[in-house]
Amino acid sequence: MATSEPRTRVSLSDRELQIIDLVATGLTNQEIAVKLEISKRTVDNHISNILTKTKTDNRVALVRWALQWGKVCLDNVNCCSLLLRNDESMS
Repeated sequence: MATSEPRTRVSLSDRELQIIDLVATGLTNQEIAVKLEISKRTVDNHISNILTKTKTDNRVALVRWALQWGKVCLDNVNCCSLLLRNDESMS
């Protein structure tokens, strides 16, 4: 059942957004660490911080949150909103 919590903006760093994107592709924390050339513990800390900021309980809920807020593009879902956001940040 969906909660009726108000939708508030969450401030995420570029690195946190990058990690959310990699989580959404199905990578494990170890795989993310290798890809980003950082330690797994650093990834664990980022994931923990992201879950706290987004008020999500797990990776599945995080990906759902990211899709709802247009933070990730999966299989051509939400891609337009990401393109618009990237265009706005360039101007």
